[in-house]
Amino acid sequence: MKYGLLALMIYASASMAQGGLNLAANEKPLPTTRDEQAISKIPTGYKFVEPGTLTVAISALNSPPLALLASDNRTRIGSDPDIARLLAGSLGLRLKLVPTAWEDWPLGISSGRYDVALVNIAVTEQRKEKFDFATYRVDSLAFSVKSGSPIKAVSKAEDLAGRKVIVGSGTNQERILLGWNAENEKAGREPAQPVYLTDDASGNLYIQSGRADVFFGPQSVASYKAALNGTTRVVGLGPKKAYVATTTKKGNGLVFALQAALDGAIKRGEYQQVLARWGEQGEAVAESEVNPPGITY
Repeated sequence: MKYGLLALMIYASASMAQGGLNLAANEKPLPTTRDEQAISKIPTGYKFVEPGTLTVAISALNSPPLALLASDNRTRIGSDPDIARLLAGSLGLRLKLVPTAWEDWPLGISSGRYDVALVNIAVTEQRKEKFDFATYRVDSLAFSVKSGSPIKAVSKAEDLAGRKVIVGSGTNQERILLGWNAENEKAGREPAQPVYLTDDASGNLYIQSGRADVFFGPQSVASYKAALNGTTRVVGLGPKKAYVATTTKKGNGLVFALQAALDGAIKRGEYQQVLARWGEQGEAVAESEVNPPGITY
């Protein structure tokens, strides 16, 4: 994953220099192709939240390149919305994107408010008990600091001892941080102090003002941000590699149609176009996998 991180940062920096990483251009939806094989995988009798429509929960937060607002301050763009368009177009459905808080997607899927959740959700063994997954990216977590920080590298628990670390509540990174805190306390070191924030703007402010030392979150977000504005830098990757996946209600069968839609888009090159325009080529999967081994702790 170190190569993927380096490739992502080089690509993003070079693309900006050449005018290739163009958010205005990325507001234009990419073409999609109706995929009869994927459509045939939709379970007989499956009832979409809205007939003829794929209702997809995406992040309500501004977290490029995964999800952000377009220049009209209303339209949702990013790699997750683009993947959602691929899925809907492949399945011959209209698309409805529903901005959703991270804390709300599990209940939304379980209660039938959304057909699919695309909120950079990593597959874990615990989540597999309630949800079905079709993978569409390989992602790891990253540690970021402001560009002038004295912190040079983070790779183990003691590197965060006594630091203020921004994490999301209920995330894999929180689980990792709390585990490292237990390790630090056992060794007689001061634990890190978790800082729970829910929006990117606050996270940037906390890091730049010194109210937090480290941001611990998705690698794609950290690398994109570092390459885009130069005010932060990535100083290490998390100890766990994750498979990011479409998320559906356990046992309803829709996951196999989503898998087929993703595999078709990969074969046609449409999937690669999505990742390329958001600088995520290093996170591509060769094919989608249903319910792969998840992260364990």
